Amino acid sequence: MLRTLSLPEQVLGEDEVRRLVEVRPDRWYPIAWLLDLMEKLDARVGYYGLLRMGRIIFSLSHEKRISASASSARDIVHGIDSMYRHANRGSGIGGWEVLHFAPGYAELAKNTPHHCIMEQGLLNAALDAVGAPALVSQPTCFRRGDSVCIYSISSVIADERWTGHR
Repeated sequence: MLRTLSLPEQVLGEDEVRRLVEVRPDRWYPIAWLLDLMEKLDARVGYYGLLRMGRIIFSLSHEKRISASASSARDIVHGIDSMYRHANRGSGIGGWEVLHFAPGYAELAKNTPHHCIMEQGLLNAALDAVGAPALVSQPTCFRRGDSVCIYSISSVIADERWTGHR
């Protein structure tokens, strides 16, 4: 979270920054705290701050492991739920479902509690990591009153970088 912001004290307040400085990557923390911080980031910085947060979370929490095992957009799309469960524990935490996958296009549904735009940034970073940059949009979103978030992922990449097939 701190790496997302240039002036974290101004955005989150000094008390939150002091708490965040103590965070250790090998420990688990209550999800409610992260969700609250994402809401603050949304309210004070907005869309691009949350996208950046997702990219940074991917870099810090997933990139090394995913880069060793994934080589295409197919691997990312079909592995996003496993990636989510690797970093989050508990019951009733939601998840991801692949609705459609074709060369250059995919659709995912998610019902996790994490901020949708942060997840969009994470997806963008994961796809970039396998050489399959894409445009990720959300035609439906629970934050806009829909029952589930749908991510529409499109790319001009439709070869083996996308499909995983040669």
